[in-house]
This record gives sequence, structure tokens and C-alpha cells, in this order.
Amino acid sequence: MNLFNAISIGLKEIWAHKFRSLLTMLGIILGVSSLVAMSALVKGMENGMKEALIAVGGLEKVRVEEEDIPAAQRHLADQAAGITIHDVYALQRSAPLITMTTPEMRLGRNSHVTRAGKSPDWAFVVGTWPSSIPMNQHEIEHGRMFNEIDDELARNVCVIGATIRDELFGSPEETGQEIIPIGETININDQPFRIIGMFKRYENEQDRKRREFEKTQPKQKDAVQRSRGWGGRSTGGWVYNWKNRNVYIPLNTMWVKFRSAGSGTNTFPDPRLSAMNIKVADIELLEPALQQARNVMMHTHRGIEDFSFRTEENMSENITMAIRNQRMSGGFISAIGLLVGGIGIMNIMLASITERIREIGIRKAIGATFTNVFIQILVESVVIAALGGLMGLAASYGIVHLLTLLSPTENTPIITLQTMMLAFALSACVGVLAGLIPAFKAAKLDPIQALRYE
Repeated sequence: MNLFNAISIGLKEIWAHKFRSLLTMLGIILGVSSLVAMSALVKGMENGMKEALIAVGGLEKVRVEEEDIPAAQRHLADQAAGITIHDVYALQRSAPLITMTTPEMRLGRNSHVTRAGKSPDWAFVVGTWPSSIPMNQHEIEHGRMFNEIDDELARNVCVIGATIRDELFGSPEETGQEIIPIGETININDQPFRIIGMFKRYENEQDRKRREFEKTQPKQKDAVQRSRGWGGRSTGGWVYNWKNRNVYIPLNTMWVKFRSAGSGTNTFPDPRLSAMNIKVADIELLEPALQQARNVMMHTHRGIEDFSFRTEENMSENITMAIRNQRMSGGFISAIGLLVGGIGIMNIMLASITERIREIGIRKAIGATFTNVFIQILVESVVIAALGGLMGLAASYGIVHLLTLLSPTENTPIITLQTMMLAFALSACVGVLAGLIPAFKAAKLDPIQALRYE
């Protein structure tokens, strides 16, 4: 008996007991579909996390922040100047492995942005340089970014995020049209600032679909609506929320209007930067670049280590760990489903052998060998598992769609070819393992005793 005949007999046996075969395949179908669906959800989550990592600046970006002085240097506390613009210039001159350096001065909790009696829930007001655009992966959708001349002349200009626009001027969902506030004036701590640019809206896939869906819904009158911030609670959504609430002003404007002596609430000038962002040439050169930056800053700080480096490696490691845990838990659940399916196949094959003892006896009496019977039963088992695997692959698309509707995730699930191939291969392996015992049992039957079986 060749392989083709064995497969043909297996298919006829399955067709002769259609309902029983379908119930047998059910475990394999559920196991394969759950494996593919779980992998699709995890893949979507992984893509969302990686997009958030890129949106915050990528692994090449390093944040330099002020740090408490080590205990051994506490006696030098009065000499610690903190991070200043001199550090920025020193790194630009003496650290060739640093490709970009961007200073930041923040208003922090003292920031108060208003317009016509409206104010956003919160705003992140930052004085910085134009290089913050490539540093923080920002994109200008309307207007322009301020330039070196705006910074040198300390002009009262700003670039705002999409959520700031929504909460001060009205969102497209509220007004029925997109308001472009270029040229409008807002107040930052009672200082008038002219809007010269607006960043694009940053959001994940789910938020984008939700916003597009709300555009198609009839607007309710007298309904008080507030901007959701789009993505504030989803995986990586804090990154999008933070970027949408940015208000950028020139660094020199921040210094003159809010940080110099007599400006705002300051009695004394405060030349310190809130932070400094640096970008290394290559992630492979991260360690030598940081050592180079540390050497330069130790020189400008006169040996006082009152600064620290914050990399995005922790975020990357958290992403890797979260994805690994999700895959392990999903794989474990799917393995249980496949195991149940394999037990079902073994059970039904044993029952089938009992029903076909006389048939097997006749075949062995007319010349069928141990190998012929063994292969025939094993092929039947594999055919059941393979058909179940194919049906499971088809069902996985429906399950992914159903899960997306019932429990929407922040990122669209992605079914990959590699996962489908792996799931089908596992179903075939389950068929082989489940068919070994029944095939061995059938192949070793004595033809005389099998012919006597009633």
C-alpha cells in the first residue's frame, strides 16, 4: 500500500463518520486557532510598544538629568551648578560620538496655559532648540517650527500639540471641522504667545479608528465633550499623550520670560537646564559615547557628579519581557488545547481499531505486513490532525476579528505566516504522536485472532 492509497483510505474513513471526525478535530481546531489568535494579539501589542519606543526617541536617545550629589562629595554641594547650557556646548565641541544635543527648560507644575477662559487639563511647556524635532521624533503638521532667529530674539512664539489645540480651540469632533490655530494667541503664565506651528496628532491604531468612527456619529447638542488625549491609558499611550500635550517655546524665551531674575515668580536667575537630550551615532557605540559624555561633563562640573544618564534600555527590556511572558502564557494555553485534541484523536483511533479488527485481520491474512497496517493507521491519524489544523487556521481569522470587536486592543492584531506554519506543523506532530499507540496496537494484531473477533 502506497502513501496515496493510505491517505485515500483515511479520508474515506473520516467521511464515513463525519460528525465523529468533526468532534475529534475540535480539540485540534481550538488549539491551532487559539495559538494563531494569541500570537496575532501579541504581535500587535509588540508593534505598538516598539512604535512607542521609537516615538519617544529610540534607543539612541539618552536623557541627561540632574542627580543628587554622591555622599562622598556632599561637602561640595554649594559648588554644584547643575546642568547648564555650558554642558551642551562642551558636548558639541568635545564628544564626537554624540551626534545631537538638545537642551530643555521646563515650567513643570507651574505652567498655566489659557485662552479665552479655557485651559487644558495639563500642558508640558518646554523651552528648547529646533533640534528637539528630530530628537523627539516630532512632525510639524501645520505652520513651522521656531528657528534660531526666534530663539536669539527671545520671541513669544510657540508650537503646540494636537490635544492642546483640541482643549483650547475645540476638537474636530466638537466643531465638525479641523481648526488650524496658526497665528492665534494663547497665554502661558499670563504671557501672550503666538502659535506658529502645530504638531501632528500622535495616536495608536485603536484610537485612530475610534476617532474616525466618532466623526461619522451625529453630534449631540448640549453635550459637554472633552478631549480624551487619545491613548493616555493604552500600552505606550502615555508617549502619545505626552507628545500631544507638548508646548514648545524657544529656549532663550523661556530663560528671559520665566527663568531670569525678576521674571515670573523667580527672584533670582536660574540658569540650570531641566534636562538635556543627547543622541549617539550608533546604538552599538552607546557605552563609549556615554563614557565620553561623562568625561566631558565631569570636566565642566569640576569633578562633581551631580548628573545622571537615563537610557531607553529599560523600556526596551520591559517590552522584551512583556512580549516573552505573553507568548509563554499564550503558548501554554494553546499547548493544552492541542494536547486535548491529541487525546481525542488517540481515543477515536483506538475505538476505530476495535470496530475494524476483522477488517485488519483480513488485510493481514491476504498479505498486509506490520508496516502496511502501522502506516495506514498512522496516516489516518495525521490526516485527521492536518484537516483539523487547516480548519483551525481558517477559524483563527474569525476569532481574531471577534476578539477585536468584543475586547478591542490598542493595536491591530497581526496574523503572521510563520505562526500559521508553526501551528499547522504542531497539529501534524500531534497527529503523529496520537496515532503511534493505535497504529502499533493495530499492526501487532494476530490475523487468526482478529478473524475470530465477533
